[in-house]
Amino acid sequence: MFDTLWDVVIVGAGPAGLASAIYTGRSNLKTLVLDAMFPGGQLLVTEMIENYPGFPEPMAGFELSDRMKKQAENFGAVIKSGYSVNKVDIDGDIFILKLESGGEVKARTVIWAAGSTPRKLGVPGEAEFLGRGVSYCAVCDGALFKGRDVAVVGGGDSALEEALFLTKFANKVYLIHRRDKFRAVPIVQERVKANEKIKPVLNKVVESINGDQFVESLTLKDTVTGEKSEQKVDGIFIFIGSEPNTAPIAHLVELDDRGYILTDDEMKTATPGLFAAGDTRKKPLKQVITAAADGAVAAMSASRYLEERK
Repeated sequence: MFDTLWDVVIVGAGPAGLASAIYTGRSNLKTLVLDAMFPGGQLLVTEMIENYPGFPEPMAGFELSDRMKKQAENFGAVIKSGYSVNKVDIDGDIFILKLESGGEVKARTVIWAAGSTPRKLGVPGEAEFLGRGVSYCAVCDGALFKGRDVAVVGGGDSALEEALFLTKFANKVYLIHRRDKFRAVPIVQERVKANEKIKPVLNKVVESINGDQFVESLTLKDTVTGEKSEQKVDGIFIFIGSEPNTAPIAHLVELDDRGYILTDDEMKTATPGLFAAGDTRKKPLKQVITAAADGAVAAMSASRYLEERK
């Protein structure tokens, strides 16, 4: 891996990265996919996918990601887990990817599909109780709260969908949102309203997460009156958006004011030969289907770039 000059190195093995690998593999490009964790990205923490075309029945996120991974490997892509890229530099017309574990990977082109990480509340107790009642993944940790009361913070699709998932285990789910109405699509809101285990807590923000060894309660503040209250819970799941993983290439691309990569319609960044796809780039809709589409476009753009340089 380290001694090879790859045609394409794809950073991130979520839907965007795996779709890229399928297309670059089909184009007979020597393709390496690096992922800091495991192939799948956000699919691994999504219980069911019900809006991906071609699957009339809902499919488990991990199953869809596994199919994508196998498809990419069938076309010759090499996929490696547990490799974090710290920085990307350029030597002439070759990209040098420096790994956190040491060593470098060289490539003629790079597709950056590193996704994003959950945005933090930034309140007292959040860091202290991580893994002891604070979580950013209901699919990962929901079963730990069987028969207990938990809170979900957020008002978008992810927050409401995770709240619904948690009702399989929790006794009560308090759905906390800073505004007076949710932002999720109507069908998900209807499901939440129909679920007796979910109690919406609107116009509230979390001021602190409290407890001794584990989470025991939340201090809430009313966004209208300013009044503070205490809510007893055994856990809190936070879904208030995400931060794009762009730091290793920030010096090579243009970013918007939120840190997302600016690209054109062909997924080109400000640096020739460097492309971006998926949740790292600025776009109006972040879904599995749009990530996969980004990956396909980035792959074909990388292929054309290499052809033009021959």
